[in-house]
Amino acid sequence: MNHIRRLAVYCGSAPGSTPSFADATRATARTMVEAGVDLVYGGGKLGLMGIVADSVLDLGGKVYGVIPQALVDVEVAHTRVTELYTVASMHERKAKMTDLADAFLALPGGIGTLDELFEAWSWNALGYHAKPFCLLNVDGFWDGMIEFIEHAYQSGFMSKPRRNQLLVAQTPEEALKLLDEAAAGATQGMVW
Repeated sequence: MNHIRRLAVYCGSAPGSTPSFADATRATARTMVEAGVDLVYGGGKLGLMGIVADSVLDLGGKVYGVIPQALVDVEVAHTRVTELYTVASMHERKAKMTDLADAFLALPGGIGTLDELFEAWSWNALGYHAKPFCLLNVDGFWDGMIEFIEHAYQSGFMSKPRRNQLLVAQTPEEALKLLDEAAAGATQGMVW
């Protein structure tokens, strides 16, 4: 990894319905640590979020968590991370994660994962940052969304350059490779 030192991983605060989600999360952590890439994530200890943080830490990697005070108050903050940033709101969480990370990877997750991914994509498209993002398509989890994005493109609501920004990988190794290549070629500015 020449262009990615810190990767923001968006993923569920639940473990999901199949063990393959947790397995892929652990594999992502292992691949990151082997490549010398630190984790930036939402700061929680539950679900896939807790699994990715624990796995990176257990393998000797660094973990930077960003969590809103409201979630700290209900005791879901991960207290073992390298550094935990407590912020006032979800908006501040996403902004801080964007500042800390060089790229973004979405593992299986729900509405929070979608919110984070689409905000990172929107900010990229508007030129606020030039950091790439990728879906890790574990067991076809993202197939429906990929189909919808293609539908939005075919319907004229997304340009080809903007459509092509969404990277999709089948393995953590492929995801890091795609993200590193995209980071190497990234240029600041709006993507029409």
